[in-house]
Amino acid sequence: MDEQIYKSRREDFLVQMKKSSVALLFSATQKTRSNDTEYPYRQDSDFYYLTGFKEDNAILVLLKGEKSVKEILFVQKKDKSLELWTGKRLGAEGAKERFDVDTVCTSERFEKKLKKILPSKKRVYLDLFSEEKKLLHAKCPEGVKDFIKKSSMKLLHVKKITQSMRAIKTPVEIELIKKALSITKEAHHKVMSMQKSGMFEYELQAVYEYEFKKNGAYSDAYTTIIAGGDNGNTLHYINNSEILKEGELILIDAGCEFEMYASDITRTIPVNGKFSEAQKEIYELVLQTELKVIEAIKEGVLRTDLQMMARESLCEGMVALGILKGDVKELIKEEKDKRYFPHGIGHWMGIDVHDPCPYKDKKGKELPLQAGMVMTIEPGLYLPLDDVDLPQKYRGIAVRIEDDILVIKEGYENLSCGIAKSVAEIEELYSRT
Repeated sequence: MDEQIYKSRREDFLVQMKKSSVALLFSATQKTRSNDTEYPYRQDSDFYYLTGFKEDNAILVLLKGEKSVKEILFVQKKDKSLELWTGKRLGAEGAKERFDVDTVCTSERFEKKLKKILPSKKRVYLDLFSEEKKLLHAKCPEGVKDFIKKSSMKLLHVKKITQSMRAIKTPVEIELIKKALSITKEAHHKVMSMQKSGMFEYELQAVYEYEFKKNGAYSDAYTTIIAGGDNGNTLHYINNSEILKEGELILIDAGCEFEMYASDITRTIPVNGKFSEAQKEIYELVLQTELKVIEAIKEGVLRTDLQMMARESLCEGMVALGILKGDVKELIKEEKDKRYFPHGIGHWMGIDVHDPCPYKDKKGKELPLQAGMVMTIEPGLYLPLDDVDLPQKYRGIAVRIEDDILVIKEGYENLSCGIAKSVAEIEELYSRT
């Protein structure tokens, strides 16, 4: 994205900061996989959102006085011996040329420079809930932590600003999500068309990862779920270690990340390319529920209303199929339907596959949908093999169908509508092999 986009975001952030304050945002740290090897590096989402900078050991400092504002970016200095092992870095000079900030300094100067800045400020914005569960961000130098603790500075949670900003996607962000979805589509269609009986789940996972990388997506947006048969009744099944059996369904939750933006798609397909009658009954119930919920999306709608719509639709269907017995309203009131539909109808999506944007305002009131929001819609039914209360023909079936939806002023746009999901489309793709 153009640097001006990040500059504009920082300006918006500064507008929302209180006067006489400083905001500190840190890059992600390298994560050790084992001993002296690391996981592939991924930048902190908020840090990237405000900078577009992908290197580690960096800090963004935003200053707001009574009448002026200032941006300082701290980056790791150039080091030929280190770069020999880990790759080229921009350094302070290169970062200054590339990024439109007031000042660029090397990271080693952060503590000294910040100690000069803090005495003139009354408030500091930090990640108060970092993964280390410490009050102050663990990457903040001890000297800076001590100063803040001993001072009368008020601590404010930096993510309350960034997460609200990230709720509404710009046209550029939407295009990146669409690109991620176009790559994800190719991967899903590739797998739908394959002969799968007798393969291991991890073999399909490898197909997704290959298709993602082949088409320009550096990584998946989350660990791919390939759940054959009853494994689909484990919501976050990622072992992907068992053989795909003739006559079973495969619940596949897979999406790539393109230029830091996620896609999140679930499709449920038959191993042998043909739905049985029982599988089709469950699948059509979930599909019609998903289509009904998507059709209701527009500005002003509440996510909880979409959730209730999904529950009512699935509960009515389960009663009709003999999975549940009783009055639909009473079953929902007693939450009997949650036995087979235990999760939410969807979540925000963007730089993070589960974008941590707010669902409620400062007073705890639910936020209605607004144009520019992107959310998943993903109803499902999970019917365990060992559930003796279920009709025999439905035991071991798990179906989830998930699409990525953009809220627009006219209603909605299904960003993933090109990915096959009707019974006819899925069976037709398999028939080409």
